[in-house]
Amino acid sequence: MMSKYDVLIVGGGHGGAQAAIALRQAEFEGSIAIFSNEEFYPYERPPLSKEYFAGEKSFERILIRPESFWQERDIEIHLNNRVTKIDANLHTIETTNGEHFGFGQLIWATGGAARWLSCPGAQLAGIHVVRNRDDVDAILAKLDEVHNITIIGGGYIGLESAAVLRRLDKNITIIEAQDRLLSRVAGMEISEFYLQQHKEHGVDIRLNTQVEAIDGEVAVTGVKLSNGDIIPSDMVLVGIGIVPSINALRDAGAICANGVDVDALCRTSLPDIFAIGDCASHANKYAAGAVIRLESVQNANDMASAVAKTIAGTESPYDAVPWFWSNQYDLRLQTVGITSDYDATVLRGNPDDKSFSLVYLRQGKVIALDCVNATKDYVQGRKLVLNGEKIDPTLLADSNIQLKEMQIG
Repeated sequence: MMSKYDVLIVGGGHGGAQAAIALRQAEFEGSIAIFSNEEFYPYERPPLSKEYFAGEKSFERILIRPESFWQERDIEIHLNNRVTKIDANLHTIETTNGEHFGFGQLIWATGGAARWLSCPGAQLAGIHVVRNRDDVDAILAKLDEVHNITIIGGGYIGLESAAVLRRLDKNITIIEAQDRLLSRVAGMEISEFYLQQHKEHGVDIRLNTQVEAIDGEVAVTGVKLSNGDIIPSDMVLVGIGIVPSINALRDAGAICANGVDVDALCRTSLPDIFAIGDCASHANKYAAGAVIRLESVQNANDMASAVAKTIAGTESPYDAVPWFWSNQYDLRLQTVGITSDYDATVLRGNPDDKSFSLVYLRQGKVIALDCVNATKDYVQGRKLVLNGEKIDPTLLADSNIQLKEMQIG
């Protein structure tokens, strides 16, 4: 007979793991199963471009929970088992090995796949992404053989990888198509600061630059730029975003645009099917109500917890202030809020001191902060974002006054 689970979770990352954990914390007694296309029990993803990549943490230390945890809570985990098909009417799924399973309710938590290059030479050996453990292990296995590494993409993944690789004395070039680093997520002051920091650590950064082709016959030997320059490269790392993993949902009839559309309870347009995390497109009040996807651990975990409460009997709309962090060299960047559509910024502190914050405003209200080695601002600024406080920019700029002293609500 076909096995059936009360809650079937597709995806073994942060969102899928947290959904199962939160269900048991909410005293949900039904059967739970997680289906993961990886061979590993759920593990943390941010260390892949930070501590795990740098060899500072073993894989065991980044497991979300030990294997025994799942067994003790009667949560079945199906490893190496990708879900390829959903029958929304019959409430069944099909996996890559041809098995079928039934579900009462399904939580889709697959995140996304790394976006690959589409230029000539994109399939050569020596081109890597940083998305899962296998990706990073493949890079680490080759590091002793390479010296010149080109990173395509000046976002967080690219910059964090560059910081780790410079500590290993690799020769690093970053290629960024936009006119500044972190252009999608940070203000000019943050972009300029990290540009300068990476340059001081010996990273060659090419802005406003397109990749025309990857050179090589079997393996990469260089990166050809649109201006004709060729960057000698023994390895290429690609960090240009992700493609939401939603094909099975779309094929099943779910409404999908930029990811799979969900409502305030993270429900898709299909009955008894929820979606959470990187792949879930939702209206977010911290982005002025815009429909967005948030690619962060915070979003995956908080959506998972909200869905678990709803399934356990207490409807819980997703409503959490976003936060994010990045470690590069001796710099810890902590972000709270969403910077999209800001119309002004206020600088607190001096970037030359490597400890400062950038406050983002929209119509005078505080909507986000980027805090570099300024944890106190990050912690206290959270309430300003939650309350949408309107504060005199001159007062905000005075780093001698703590943010908690500026709170009105």
